Amino acid sequence: MPPAKPSHSAAVDRAFRGRHALITGGLGFIGSNLARRLVRAGAKVTVVDSLIPEYGGNLRNLAGLERHVQVNVSDVRDRHSLPVFVRGKDYLFNLAGQTSHMDSMVDPETDLEINARAQLSILEACRRHAPGIRVVFASTRQLYGRPDFLPVTEEHPLRPVDVNGINKLAGEQYHLLYHHVHGIRSTVLRLTNTIGPRMRIKDARQTFLGVWIRALLEDRPLEVWGGEQLRDFTYVDDCVDALLRAGAAESAAGEVFNLGGPPPVSLRELAAMLVEVNGGGRFEIRAFPAERRKIDIGGFHADWGKIERVLGWRPRTSLRVALRRTLAYYRRERAHYL
Repeated sequence: MPPAKPSHSAAVDRAFRGRHALITGGLGFIGSNLARRLVRAGAKVTVVDSLIPEYGGNLRNLAGLERHVQVNVSDVRDRHSLPVFVRGKDYLFNLAGQTSHMDSMVDPETDLEINARAQLSILEACRRHAPGIRVVFASTRQLYGRPDFLPVTEEHPLRPVDVNGINKLAGEQYHLLYHHVHGIRSTVLRLTNTIGPRMRIKDARQTFLGVWIRALLEDRPLEVWGGEQLRDFTYVDDCVDALLRAGAAESAAGEVFNLGGPPPVSLRELAAMLVEVNGGGRFEIRAFPAERRKIDIGGFHADWGKIERVLGWRPRTSLRVALRRTLAYYRRERAHYL
């Protein structure tokens, strides 16, 4: 009999074993989960994170890996430090960003500095000091704006409804430009609502689901604004799998991929499921706040068929399982995240 075909996980481990990987935003939610997976694969991992309180970095996210990950507390806006970080690296997972849509409207200059200008500085550092580096950039579904059709494909018009979406689109375009013009092999992943352990729960700067989980932990009702909007959710382990597949596959260079999740649910259905999984709690339907309505995109869920065709990725974690694992994590770790 022919030898068994190795699993995709084993193939990914081989791609990263012994290689040098840099993660910007590596003390944040997705970055820290990615760092853990890369360490298991045998990669040599360096993370850069500003640890600015508003942006989600948390040293607890890498607890237990202190001897396996090199941590640098530095801001990606400091362009003079970037050459030191990218030099000698095989992979860059560029996850650093300002994620709050409301903050971007209140303080657009800071959002511009982090999500656009700093991205250009990172790519310039790569061009000058690490031209062979392989880059994966975390973009967002927010740049599609209000959908013309569902599910949203990569061909949907790009019409951001807030400053954050405009600046993330600029950062995305910089990566694609540097791929096509300067040969900095880059892949863009447009993330939807990523959830799971180590996400920010003390406020809504990262995801509204974090605020809901905090409310459950503190025995307060969830506030559901509207309730009929559709959303899809990607469990963080599935997101990390997509990042690794994108980095390991040359066929992904120069491409843009949507991520997504299991079948979409309304916010009302999500709240009911979260309460059920928690074994208690309650939620209240509220009118959408006027300041939020101006930048709300309505119902959204992504078509992830392209990344499945090209890289074989698909979301493998059901929403119910994702919620159960996330709640279990914060029951144990809440003191470190509030």
